[in-house]
Amino acid sequence: MTAHDEFIAAFDRALAYRTLASLVFSKNRRAAGDLQSVRVRPIELRGEPALSFVWRHATRDVTKNLDPAAGRAAVLALLDEHGDPSFAHATLHSGDAELQLRFSKKGRQALIRAPRPADAVAEPGSQAHDRAKARALPLDLPFWVELGIADERHRLVPAMARKWKQIDKFLEVLEHALDDAGFGDGAAPPRVVDYGSGKGYLTFAAHEYLRRRFGRAPQVTGVELRADLVALCNDAAARSHCEGLRFVQGDLRSFVPEAVDVMIALHACDTATDHALDLGLRAGARVLVASPCCHKELRPQLTTPKALAPLLRHGIHLGQEAEMLTDGLRALLLESAGYQAKVFEFVSLEHTSKNKMILATRREHEPAAHAARAREEIDRLKDFYGIREQALERLLRARAAEPG
Repeated sequence: MTAHDEFIAAFDRALAYRTLASLVFSKNRRAAGDLQSVRVRPIELRGEPALSFVWRHATRDVTKNLDPAAGRAAVLALLDEHGDPSFAHATLHSGDAELQLRFSKKGRQALIRAPRPADAVAEPGSQAHDRAKARALPLDLPFWVELGIADERHRLVPAMARKWKQIDKFLEVLEHALDDAGFGDGAAPPRVVDYGSGKGYLTFAAHEYLRRRFGRAPQVTGVELRADLVALCNDAAARSHCEGLRFVQGDLRSFVPEAVDVMIALHACDTATDHALDLGLRAGARVLVASPCCHKELRPQLTTPKALAPLLRHGIHLGQEAEMLTDGLRALLLESAGYQAKVFEFVSLEHTSKNKMILATRREHEPAAHAARAREEIDRLKDFYGIREQALERLLRARAAEPG
């Protein structure tokens, strides 16, 4: 029996015995599309069992509810290497076990078994919409207690529910970014720098996720200006035996990494986001993750095009236009530097108002025409709005002028 057949047999058993918690497809083989993942979970519709499929695209989710037979056919289709879409990774959460099916680029199959996180296990037979969601990391990790995410009995602190959801979503984004950047199984774990790490929620989560994925301790550095938070996080890391995780006091001006694979900068205010992206580019990062905040630089420069004057005379619309334009230009500038970039909603507005994310992955052999097209689009946007300068463009220009 192949790994594929064994995986499908496990899925069939989970359906038959109603122990299925979730099935997640990732690493889309069809890179041309924007479909990132498909998540499947059991539900009940009018008293009958069904499967809910959520097709997660870069900017939208599409949900389809199918009966078990049609759902099984859809699962088989998503694993078909000749299908479109087709996924190379599938993770089955069932009962108290996790089963991962992986296909290499050469078609080799691998089946990986692991116990499911204790906080993700749902009662057998529970198929309701509000069943427990399988999380990327379990709550029984000691640092969650240190950071106040979980209590002493490793239960989620109710006040931290929104933060917990952000952590889970962030790890999902990181997983896809690493796949896109070519960090395959068996590779060395990426070196990570997290600017503005704060209390370290995402920094600890990234470290543990990478340790589990790559099977060895990664080098992860949190950079934070507040000395009390640096001390708190370093103490928590030491007590939790997080090898390779450290926190340093500093910011974008004082801590410049020599080399980094993944640069994270969440909620950096105004042009600090541009400086973080530039530092990541200088350090050769293969993945850039930024969640911008406070888009102040471009708004005073904007010349309102005549056709848009009725819209942009309202202050709120002008602010939204400046935000959209700033992050759109940043994505284009990253594309001009050889990256594939996208801007999307990180988590819904009900969880945080700072919900936009810029994600860029370096393309080693990006055609020169792509960079040229991006530069043309940048020039057209600047001309249309009368923009004189933008921080990331200025930093890239200065770097290009440096000798050597």
